[in-house]
Amino acid sequence: MSQGQWYPPEWPDRIRALAAGELTAVTPRRAATVMLLRDRGPRAASPGPVVHMLRRRTSMAFAGGAYAYPGGGVDPRDDDRLIGWAGPPLEQWADRLGVATVTEAQAVVCAAVRETFEEAGVLLAGPTATTVVGDTTGDDWEADREALVARDLSFAEFLDRRGLVLRSDLLGAWARWITPEFEPRRYDTWFFVAALPEGQRTRDVSTEADHTVWIAPAEATRRYDAGELLMMPPTVTTLRALTPYGTAAEALEAADVQDMAPVLAQARLEGDELVLTWPGHDEFTKHVPAAGGGGGAA
Repeated sequence: MSQGQWYPPEWPDRIRALAAGELTAVTPRRAATVMLLRDRGPRAASPGPVVHMLRRRTSMAFAGGAYAYPGGGVDPRDDDRLIGWAGPPLEQWADRLGVATVTEAQAVVCAAVRETFEEAGVLLAGPTATTVVGDTTGDDWEADREALVARDLSFAEFLDRRGLVLRSDLLGAWARWITPEFEPRRYDTWFFVAALPEGQRTRDVSTEADHTVWIAPAEATRRYDAGELLMMPPTVTTLRALTPYGTAAEALEAADVQDMAPVLAQARLEGDELVLTWPGHDEFTKHVPAAGGGGGAA
């Protein structure tokens, strides 16, 4: 078992409570997160792109101390107005994301682009359907970013006010994971992949993170396996899936064939153990005592 897996000590008790009917699962909140990739220069020691990751502050209630990608919850205000849109039509996005309506699809994609801007200062939008904003580091951009973070401004309003078109063609849907039913904070999260637009750079602006890094997916998983980086199962899985690609463009092109079936952890009783599994991802299987406290792992 890898030593870097995020595993809260209260999980065993919550799993037992759920199995006994003493715990009611909360409805997961929809969210989006983006694996932002950047190609390394021709003189790089090893090939392949690097991915932008942030370490969540240890004070965070959910996954404190874990490495993750920029991301966050869907804002309901982003599904109730038309916005400038480039790329696949919303009907195609709804089918790909597995949601019922085009407004839901718009809200999820908006969340991906908004959170990347809020947490990394990178904006996947431009004045036209074929252009991208070149620089988002000015004071006026920062004021808008802070207003978005505070929810004083919706992303749809932000795009409209600046006359920008959301570049959905710069995103690829990669995976979908749902927080286990025994977690008090649950998210139904879509994972996207995107390349860092030319002329833009990431900024360490997230209030939820205390460290950011550009790192090769293979290096990140090696350090996770060694117990040096703490991560949640979906982060590890998506990093492993990115490893084969030699460029950011190759990874973005491969997004179309990724399985978007939701992954939800399951817990079952086997003799004197509770077994926690993520279907299709055996490396994350956990065995915990069926009675008593503690967070033991096999």
